[in-house]
Amino acid sequence: MQTHSHAHKHTGACCDHEVAPRLFLWICIGTAFVVNAYLADWLYKLNAPVGEVSAAIGAIILMLPILRTALRDLRRGEIRMNELVTIAVLAAFVQGDFRTAGVVAFFMLISVVIETRSAEGAHAAIEGLIRLTPTNACRLIATGEEIIPADQLHAGDRVRILPGDNVPADGTIQTGKTTLNEATITGESLPRDKGPQDEVFAGTQNLTGAIVIVVTRVGADTTLGRARELILAAEQTRLPLMRIIDRYIGYYTPAVLMIAGLVWFFTGDWNRVIALLVTACPCALILATPSAMVAALSAAARMGILVKDVADLEAAARLTAFVFDKTGTLTTGQLGVARLAPATGVQPSELLLAAGSAERFSKHPAALALVALAKEANLTLIEPQDFREEPGQGVVATVAGAKVFSGRATWLQTHGIPVTEVDTEGLSVIFVAQNGRYLGWVGLQDQVRPEAATALKELAELNIKRLAMVTGDRASVATRVAGEIGCKEFQAECLPQQKVEFVNAVKAAGYQVAVIGDGVNDAPALAAGDTGIAMGAAGSDVAIHSAKIALMSNDLRRLPFLIRLSRGARTVIYQNLGIGALFIVVGLTASGLGLLNPIVAAMLHNVGSLIVVFNSARLIRAGEELDQKS
Repeated sequence: MQTHSHAHKHTGACCDHEVAPRLFLWICIGTAFVVNAYLADWLYKLNAPVGEVSAAIGAIILMLPILRTALRDLRRGEIRMNELVTIAVLAAFVQGDFRTAGVVAFFMLISVVIETRSAEGAHAAIEGLIRLTPTNACRLIATGEEIIPADQLHAGDRVRILPGDNVPADGTIQTGKTTLNEATITGESLPRDKGPQDEVFAGTQNLTGAIVIVVTRVGADTTLGRARELILAAEQTRLPLMRIIDRYIGYYTPAVLMIAGLVWFFTGDWNRVIALLVTACPCALILATPSAMVAALSAAARMGILVKDVADLEAAARLTAFVFDKTGTLTTGQLGVARLAPATGVQPSELLLAAGSAERFSKHPAALALVALAKEANLTLIEPQDFREEPGQGVVATVAGAKVFSGRATWLQTHGIPVTEVDTEGLSVIFVAQNGRYLGWVGLQDQVRPEAATALKELAELNIKRLAMVTGDRASVATRVAGEIGCKEFQAECLPQQKVEFVNAVKAAGYQVAVIGDGVNDAPALAAGDTGIAMGAAGSDVAIHSAKIALMSNDLRRLPFLIRLSRGARTVIYQNLGIGALFIVVGLTASGLGLLNPIVAAMLHNVGSLIVVFNSARLIRAGEELDQKS
């Protein structure tokens, strides 16, 4: 039986999840003999040895797993909690109190089963989130299609995915449109529409259409596979508090044995000694921290938050400042048309048609925004001829026989087109001309994430004392974005090194700083913060590995949830430690005074462990209210 904080590593036969069913059967057999002993006392009152023999057999059966684990510890040169229980059970057995020995051993083994099952339940909750890749896939080949195991897919394979299927590998949609439930990756409850060239992730569910994808990553290299590795690796990490317990655990058992020796010396009552040894086994105390952190990790994984180390999750409770990058973090990183300014005598639709048609073949974010707006306005764009793109300047193309320029004012001026610079109030501007005639300008801006203002307000309500934005963009753009989201502190036109210097200055002022960015161009600043949080990590290896915490989606509401979860986990840990310590102190006192017999002590030991486990389990449901709002 193993009750120390390394339980998942050293439990052996008593706690190994593969052996647990066999252990449970062993417990049932031993318990049957002990119960039979009590029945024999009632049925065969004149034949006492029948009950004694049955109790002895049951006690021996129930003692063996405990004794085996204790001997294994001693062979390793370790003194742990198992020895306390072993001595208690052996003492009762040697005293000839076979029933007490059997009942105490039964309750202690049941405690092991409870701990094992609770750990398995937490692991299962995590695995349920990340073990979602189907076993088979429909691969398209020259002669048709074939059903193969998903683990035999390779990059470049074409796979058909029908409605209701789970995606077997990361890939890009080649043909078809559909709606996908990506909650397993991003934690977002609302499905997302996908079409050709869009990325899909292994483990997500195809809801509506039939699609064909080209595989890009398989197995452990998929976003789901990497997430699984990180989550399970985090579950093996340890808080400083857990390391402190490990450091002093070796002194605990000898101290308890000394106290037990004093109780026996002054009272000569073996029942007191046995009860004391049982209550001294601090299962509840040692389960306090790991049970809470595993439950918190499970809740975080369900919400699309990857935490590399439980210490990082615990540290989030102490954060007092958040420093945000702008582009791709507080904003979508995608331009949208904010204003159409046609010249005199030009209709807005004429301006948009000319600009959108000319930019149709460009992949520049501004061109994509123009095409998207034309689609929304039900304008049919004309296919451009003689398309040419000048990097950093604009595009020129022939549209319906007319030569259209779309780009910077200075570039149009170099081609003899009279264009006057205008006050654009922080907008990115495209000027448009057709056959030398100035048609007007289009103002574009990076779109602020709709939940950004709400997220920052919630962080402020959580007593985050300093919220700041740093960006390499122009001051006018930074001012606009900061005003929209309610961020009073910001710095514009920052180079990467200046962002790092800003973060270091905030830390030097005494704040615990979280830096939030997209994990690509923000890597230096992420590393500079006390906690680096990468946004939109789904599909991005760089983002997943560049920060201590990765948000698989771009939903900024995950940030206040992370703070609440961390603080909730810390509260639960303190509650668990208090419960565990209370059971030990009260149990030791009551046992020493003779107020607690060994059987009741064993029952109370289980009660303490169950309270701690159930208290920690409350964390698994954290974030359900956020799911309902999504």
